[in-house]
Amino acid sequence: MATTNAATAPSVVSGTTDIPKSSSSSSLGSSTGATLAGNFQTFLTLLTTQLQNQNPLDPLDTNQFTQQLVQFAGVEQQLKTNDSLAQLVTLQQTTQATQALGFVGKTALVDGSTATMKNSSATWHLNVPSDSTVDITVANASGQTVFTGKYTAAAGTDIPFTWNGMGNDGTQWPDGKYTISATGKDVANNTVGIAAQVQGTVSSVDLTQSPPLLTIDGASYTLSQVKSIIATASN
Repeated sequence: MATTNAATAPSVVSGTTDIPKSSSSSSLGSSTGATLAGNFQTFLTLLTTQLQNQNPLDPLDTNQFTQQLVQFAGVEQQLKTNDSLAQLVTLQQTTQATQALGFVGKTALVDGSTATMKNSSATWHLNVPSDSTVDITVANASGQTVFTGKYTAAAGTDIPFTWNGMGNDGTQWPDGKYTISATGKDVANNTVGIAAQVQGTVSSVDLTQSPPLLTIDGASYTLSQVKSIIATASN
């Protein structure tokens, strides 16, 4: 019947077709900040090209066309959301680094069972959930048991236990790393789990890691592992 004007129709835009030279040359990637709605010329190019390449005898259904416009807006919103999330992550990392630097030189309390004995004194902090009889075992770096003791403890958190380095046989053990093991029995003779924490001075911060790592007595910890900062007497 009638002939179509296919000879003069522009080529179909596809995923591999370059944007016409007359359109904006900015990228649609979120890294450049350009979006479909933000770059109005690019949006019009996509829209008019689709309209020109419709089959005149079978044009795109209005509902389908509306859905495509909604999809365009959805893509734009997702790109903006990704940019905002990236900015939030960057701000969070900067905040963590600033907080970590503020801990250098301070005494921190972290989860752990191995403490460093200095000047014949090693301190752990115990969390006892209920009034209990507590059995404590201390072992040296080789795993050898050097001290055992039984104590009564009221329920509480952050209960300090200090060992003077004296073994049960009267041996004075040298300074170094020592590991505590604590178990408890409540008044009903039920086993009670007792968690241990150790304290140490934050000597350095590794900002190349995410999140930053604090060095405490030679071991590395994240900010989330720091339970509290212990105030020390000023000189």
